[in-house]
Amino acid sequence: MGKVKPKRKSTLIDMTAMSDVTVLLLTFFMLTSTFLQKEPVTVLTPSSVSELKVPTANLTTVLISPEGKVFLSISGDADSTYSSEKVRAEVFQTAVAEYNKTHSKKIEITPQQVAKFSKLNMFGYRLADLPAFLDKEQFKQDELLSDPENQLAGIPVDDNKDLAKPNEFQIWMRAIYNSSNPNLEQAIKKGEGIAIKADKDTPYSTVHDVLDNLQTLKMNKFSLMTALKTEND
Repeated sequence: MGKVKPKRKSTLIDMTAMSDVTVLLLTFFMLTSTFLQKEPVTVLTPSSVSELKVPTANLTTVLISPEGKVFLSISGDADSTYSSEKVRAEVFQTAVAEYNKTHSKKIEITPQQVAKFSKLNMFGYRLADLPAFLDKEQFKQDELLSDPENQLAGIPVDDNKDLAKPNEFQIWMRAIYNSSNPNLEQAIKKGEGIAIKADKDTPYSTVHDVLDNLQTLKMNKFSLMTALKTEND
């Protein structure tokens, strides 16, 4: 008898279903991921073993550069009622109003400048010069904030204890606390609404002034942002 040859089967594999699954997974991760926001300066945080995560909503981040300059970032709720942009716009207007109460040279801002400020992830500029800063193009703003020689960059902070004449850091923090977003206020009270991020080479005097200012404002609970310690540390 002749040898029976087995029927050959095609080795081709239909990858259509696999491609669909890959696209769905990619879309899912893109929509659910939190992207790193651009910061004006590079900060290398010290290492620690803490694995507690800093919240992404209702948070004020105080960034202190290696040169001792202070920057702020404000985030609101995920929904539209107290979105980050709405909270920032309100805080900006409140801070300007508070500044004008104690300074003879008044600051005037336009709706366009308020709208531009509301889109800033992180800011740090002297209040009197902030309107002119907001009128500049985005690339020029980035240059001014990242320039270590620019004396106007950074929020002024000192060891002031007289809240009748607050410094600019105190003006901003009070404006944030007094915003209409109740969730941000509650987060600050619980110690989850303020995170301090400083470089390992940041001058201690600036860090001390920031902490002292927060205590003067009765904001005694906050987090220190660190990098997770590895086996090599």
